[in-house]
Amino acid sequence: MTNHDQDHPAHRADPASAASSIVSVAPLGMPWETLDPFLFCVHHDDAYPPGNGRYGPDPALLAGRQIGSDFSGKNGWSMYHGQQVPGFPAHPHRGFETVTIVRKGRIDHSDSLGAGARFGGGDVQWLTAGKGIVHAEMFPLLRTDQPNALELFQIWLNLPADSKMVEPHFTMFWSQDIPRQTFLDDAGHATEVVIIAGALPVPDSSNGHGSAPDSLHGGVAKPLAPPPDSWASRLHSDLAMWTLRMAPGARWVLPPALGDGTRRKLYFFAGSRIRVDGQSVPVSSSIEVRAGATVELVNGDEPGELLMLQGRPIGEPVAQYGPFVMNTEQELRQAFEDYRRTEFGGWPWPDTAPVHGEEDGRFARHADGRTERHPSQD
Repeated sequence: MTNHDQDHPAHRADPASAASSIVSVAPLGMPWETLDPFLFCVHHDDAYPPGNGRYGPDPALLAGRQIGSDFSGKNGWSMYHGQQVPGFPAHPHRGFETVTIVRKGRIDHSDSLGAGARFGGGDVQWLTAGKGIVHAEMFPLLRTDQPNALELFQIWLNLPADSKMVEPHFTMFWSQDIPRQTFLDDAGHATEVVIIAGALPVPDSSNGHGSAPDSLHGGVAKPLAPPPDSWASRLHSDLAMWTLRMAPGARWVLPPALGDGTRRKLYFFAGSRIRVDGQSVPVSSSIEVRAGATVELVNGDEPGELLMLQGRPIGEPVAQYGPFVMNTEQELRQAFEDYRRTEFGGWPWPDTAPVHGEEDGRFARHADGRTERHPSQD
């Protein structure tokens, strides 16, 4: 299975706009369509009810849902593969990375290496599956006296052939450490850019200011270091992941990417309309733009939000079946055989959907026993 076909007629650029930076515009699907080196992108935005004291919703609210595979969005939320607690119980991965950006709520991570974490409120987990890992991602409803909002992106980033069988591990980016830059246009309207990966130029004339310590170097907002075996760790990958929040009427110029062959896509997921180099685009659209071009964005009359993904393609064959992403069908067969034989180290937790207690605080306990703790931030 390969990335989605970009030559489908629905994705061809309008000849009338051939001179603009826009390559194509398409409606957002489920999941969102991606470009190499990205494999998958999904936006979960769930308005969960108060919890029942056991980290799930009142059982009466589960009526009519296909429990175990509930993507219904009924009443504004889904259980996904969770039986009692929403989320994704233990499942394997090999050959790629997951980047989970949690904007609201909490996620409980548990894995076959014995590592566990609770994160959210702007935190990011970057998990290198490498040669194989089993993990669970549960969404405990910690609040029993008020609703439990959850909003996240999960992005799958491919690994090149020479990194597919590296040792698995995860990296935490805590919200307070992630660089953010706010730019004011001539009318004083703000655009905030959150920099998950990929340096962002900040010209002196931009009125930009950042909130993360030690993130600005020589007019460039530097991201936190990606995992060492990631495609993002290679300078020529030109990989970037940013979120943009634009005030009504805000104008901002997206700077050009640096690499030859880099591709860039904008996902306009909240707002009304946005003008991209003068072309009006409705909300719930993906927009591929020429990565080497400067692109003027002018937001409409509602707050607007976008996710930007860019990178130089890995350019290798992609053989994918469910949670395994390799280069050949033979490697896929080997992945399934290895998982049946070893379960990628087994499952050290008492059940397949662990929850890490009642406390709201964020932490990460790594496989080597190292523990990070940070104060809860919503």
